[in-house]
Amino acid sequence: MPDQPSSGPLSGKVTLVTGASRGIGKAISLAAARGGSDLALVARDREMLDKTAEAARELGVRVHVEPADLSDSAAAAGAVEGSQRALGGVHHLVANAGITHDQLVMRIKPADWDRVIATNLTSAYAMTRAALSGMIRARYGRIVFISSISGLMGNAGQAPYAASKAGLIGLARSVAREVATRSITVNVVAPGLVDTDMIRGMTDRAREEMIGRIPLGRLGRPEEIAAAVAFLLGEDAGYITGAILNVSGGLYM
Repeated sequence: MPDQPSSGPLSGKVTLVTGASRGIGKAISLAAARGGSDLALVARDREMLDKTAEAARELGVRVHVEPADLSDSAAAAGAVEGSQRALGGVHHLVANAGITHDQLVMRIKPADWDRVIATNLTSAYAMTRAALSGMIRARYGRIVFISSISGLMGNAGQAPYAASKAGLIGLARSVAREVATRSITVNVVAPGLVDTDMIRGMTDRAREEMIGRIPLGRLGRPEEIAAAVAFLLGEDAGYITGAILNVSGGLYM
């Protein structure tokens, strides 16, 4: 028997989450479902996406799955349009999808640079553009971009990733100014080091060195990032736009 979220703070809304198949994206999706929001889930990995969808449906919400390669901006926009048709609209957009190709800038191949920028930044533009028409008509919307403290402080060996994440901040602030009069907010969550597959793939030594730089002395949990996003999607955050919420355990101050 599904655990019905009945009248949660996000009930009656549809939240589209990219990169929803695992890690932070999965945690954001389930947090929105616990708040009562129906979901549109977007990622490349259909099998993992279906697992997120199954967990969300157990919470009693409608779920639409849109497998897509977000490095293709047409596919990114199409995922929004398909979700709108399936669920009757998209009220919240959470652009979380991201890849990295770590390498010194002098060694990065142009194709690798282009793929990181396309997936992390251009897809957010394409999906925002596709979602905004419905939000503007409804005079309501919430857009949250998942950036990174790498976009705030830079990181050696992560030039394309840091550039894409910094670009999300500029995009958010510009769009926030354009659509504020329609009661649409656009904000950024900038996570620090979070316990996801990307971090688990590091050597024990590298992992401990990174943790040693964090004032709180531990990695973040995906659920902690999801809680920040859920707050920005809710009515209590209605007077916040163009903001960057730094969730890094003090790594960036």
